[in-house]
Order: sequence, then structure tokens, then C-alpha cells
Amino acid sequence: MSRGFVKEDDLEHAGTDLPERPLSEHPNYVTPLGLQQLEQETSRLEKLRAQLAPQKEDPQVQQQLAMAERDLRYFQARLEQAILVEPGGQDKDKVLFGATVQVEDEEGNPHIFMIVGEDEADIAAGKVSWISPLAKALLGHKVGDTVIWHRPVGNMNLEITGIG
Repeated sequence: MSRGFVKEDDLEHAGTDLPERPLSEHPNYVTPLGLQQLEQETSRLEKLRAQLAPQKEDPQVQQQLAMAERDLRYFQARLEQAILVEPGGQDKDKVLFGATVQVEDEEGNPHIFMIVGEDEADIAAGKVSWISPLAKALLGHKVGDTVIWHRPVGNMNLEITGIG
């Protein structure tokens, strides 16, 4: 499209109207570490916003500032909705939120998963969201139980060998 058909004001604001990050419809259960991570990210974004604000006339900074403000709104909302669950005082007889669960797959391979809040989930670190299919399969079960993990690539049987 020719620049002749674009208003200058449109160019100045291009890219600053970012869609909001979607908030989960589920309760925001968090572990103490998950709460700390939300607080740290909120603090980091507040500092970034304060750093960028004096340079807000620069179009690139406007884009960075818009992203920081959008993310800050998201993390502030997640903090406001946070429901802290202290896993230390929970029953270790069955899998609950915050539990570290040892399982063995059908081939005898051991795996360890911790059931955490949505924002804290990191499968590479073995942390799975409490609303994930894996966590849903494990929650409420006891050591010795075999559960079915419904996966897109096919179901897998997991035996719970330990709960911490």
C-alpha cells in the first residue's frame, strides 16, 4: 500500500495496540515458589516500564513499553487471583497440588513430576500445571495406583511409586 493512503498518526501508533494476554478461567493456585516468581516478574516489569517511560517518544520504545505494560497487567491480575497452597502441610498419602510425584511408565522408566500452578509450569523442569492431562490423571491417587495419562500420541499407563 502506498504511503499516500496512510495517516502519519497511524504510523506512529503502529504496533502499540497489542492484544491482552488471556487470563485462565481456572482458579490460580500457586506454590510458594510460584507466588515468588509472579512477584519477581511483576517487579521486573514495573522497573522496565519506569526505565522506558522517559523515552516513550521513540517508536521502538513505544512498542517495548506497550509490551511491558500489557505483561504487567497480566501478572498483576494473576497476583490478585493467586491462591497460595502450602504443600508442606498436606497429606502425603495421595497426590495433591504441590506434590512431587514419582512414577514409572509402561517400560519401567522412572519419572518425577511436581504439580504446580499454570504460570509455574515448566515441563523441562518436571513441573506440570494442575490442569494438564498428566496432573489430572495423577491427582487424588495413591502410591501403588496405576493411572492412565491421556496424551495426543496415545494413552500411557503410569504407576505411582512415590509422593513427596
